[in-house]
Amino acid sequence: MFTGIIEQTGTLVSVEERGGVKRITVKAPGIAQRLREGDSLGISGVCLTALDVDPTYFHADLAQETLDKTSLGLLAPGSKVNLELPVSAGSPLGGHIVQGHVDGTGIMTALTPVNDPNSPHFDRETTDWTLEVKVPKTLHKWMVHKGSVAIEGISLTIADVDSDTIRIAILPLTYWRTNLHALSIGAPVNIEADVLVKLAEAKLTEAKPEFDLSESWLVANGY
Repeated sequence: MFTGIIEQTGTLVSVEERGGVKRITVKAPGIAQRLREGDSLGISGVCLTALDVDPTYFHADLAQETLDKTSLGLLAPGSKVNLELPVSAGSPLGGHIVQGHVDGTGIMTALTPVNDPNSPHFDRETTDWTLEVKVPKTLHKWMVHKGSVAIEGISLTIADVDSDTIRIAILPLTYWRTNLHALSIGAPVNIEADVLVKLAEAKLTEAKPEFDLSESWLVANGY
């Protein structure tokens, strides 16, 4: 389990075909030296297993489900990825519960500074940002105003929701510590909805009685 508090970014070195999977190589001094073969970690929101670890690099295999549901297989060498190790039992939950099970990908449609870039006092290092992400229809039911969402593995709070887009306020620390500052408009981003929202929606759906509008029902009810 993760909390969506990114520890550092790594750099994708390569993506190689290996039989039925793709193997990625990530350069991540700092986190790599803390990993052991077989450890789990979050890579841009995707829970994967570390392989062939050394103090600077680690590898991970992408199964077909991962390739279908996430953006990792589309990334080019040199791309920045967000990295997080699993939370230890008893540790504070600084973000929200993130499983590393990506529900799908959205499209980053805007990432704009809150302060006017043309102002003589504009400081790119300290301004807040507004992130806009176009969300697939299948995920929209889980996007809740003031609810949590993980974008690229980052624990974030939804500020606004419309028919197909969510808007999120991004602090300077989040902008610079994660891969957000390295993404381009139109980039696919991994989305994991809040597991508690998904659970609540499933329970509500379960509780709804089935209703079959049939000829026999109409006759029985005087129609």
